[in-house]
Amino acid sequence: MSNHSQAHPAHLQHHFVDSDQQFDAAKMGMWVFIVNEILFFGGLFCAYIVFRAWYPDLFTMAATKLDTTMGAINTVVLIGSSLSVAMAIRAAQLNKTKWIKINLLITITLACVFLVIKYFEYSHKMHDGIFPGATLYTYEGIDHPLAHVFFSIYYVMTGIHAIHIIVGIGLMIWIYIRAKRNEFGSEYYTPVEMVGLYWHLVDVIWIFLFPLLYLIE
Repeated sequence: MSNHSQAHPAHLQHHFVDSDQQFDAAKMGMWVFIVNEILFFGGLFCAYIVFRAWYPDLFTMAATKLDTTMGAINTVVLIGSSLSVAMAIRAAQLNKTKWIKINLLITITLACVFLVIKYFEYSHKMHDGIFPGATLYTYEGIDHPLAHVFFSIYYVMTGIHAIHIIVGIGLMIWIYIRAKRNEFGSEYYTPVEMVGLYWHLVDVIWIFLFPLLYLIE
């Protein structure tokens, strides 16, 4: 019975030969997902490039209405969360369950800080009448008939990114609950690493969004 348990640990699915094959399959699946996400955001970045080429003056004027300080703080927050999730993966590899949980809580907290800052940023704009779409847009502080175009792109790109943040928080809560059950260690930490890869993707996307939207000159 003992030999059977060692040959087939609890985490090993029946259709895999061993843990290494299961890990490689999971990692390949995650990279396929990441490529799909990059392609998805790539379409949004293409739309941004096209409209910015058509209306460069508009984008320069509209970007001044974004809060660069808040954007910069959120950039630092996400970079910090990317570090803490990497530390959670390392803790799993070293059988340090306590530090898996601590680093996941740090990551979740930083992710929530990002959303809170984004909430205040959105609220301020909407209070001024800066909404996506021509119908709801009432702000008169930008002298351009297509000012709503820039902010529509802004809301779509940052809004979809925020949804990814929320999904990431949910995934990390799931991983945290499993870590409390001592399910992860050097023998099995695949879910921790996969969620970490997802979170790094979220971080990298924001690193591109911040200069493209906030630092236009």
